[in-house]
Amino acid sequence: MARPSRYAAAAGLIGLAVCATDAISKALVVADISPYRPVRLLGGLLTLDQVRNPGAAFGLGRSYTAIYALVAVGALVAILRVSRRLRSWPWTVALGLLLGGAAGNLLDRLFRSPGVLRGFVVDWIKLPYFAQSFNIADSCIVIGVALLALASLRGWRLDGNRASSSQQSPANAKTPDVPPPLNP
Repeated sequence: MARPSRYAAAAGLIGLAVCATDAISKALVVADISPYRPVRLLGGLLTLDQVRNPGAAFGLGRSYTAIYALVAVGALVAILRVSRRLRSWPWTVALGLLLGGAAGNLLDRLFRSPGVLRGFVVDWIKLPYFAQSFNIADSCIVIGVALLALASLRGWRLDGNRASSSQQSPANAKTPDVPPPLNP
């Protein structure tokens, strides 16, 4: 078996750190914060509130918990397969965050009540004017997706090469058939 590249290893370590941090934070929340007694901090800027979420983001699809678990497994497999081709640090960090976030929420779906593949995800961070509570795994998934979008927009590719400006934005590419606009 081939040794993983330093990029794949780094993505794995990032994912492991995210998953461990998420699991530890959820264990502390479940042990110390009552679901019906939120803790307000910083004048209400941050509220710690234990919420059990059977659905996806924003509580959508509450009856599809098993499907979300299977989607998470598929995402983990896809990330692990893609990680063998990693040669880019932005993609490494982004995929590591996605790996850890997906694994963190999958662990809840596998091991929390009401049962295997039906477990509810523990959300506990609440911000004012934000629709729903979330957790560290959710945050890392959002940041990972944002980094992937930024990497794509900036032309950073999975293999470490940068796309040329014509590959980045075909609409802005100059074609030889069109003369430049005249400036009066």
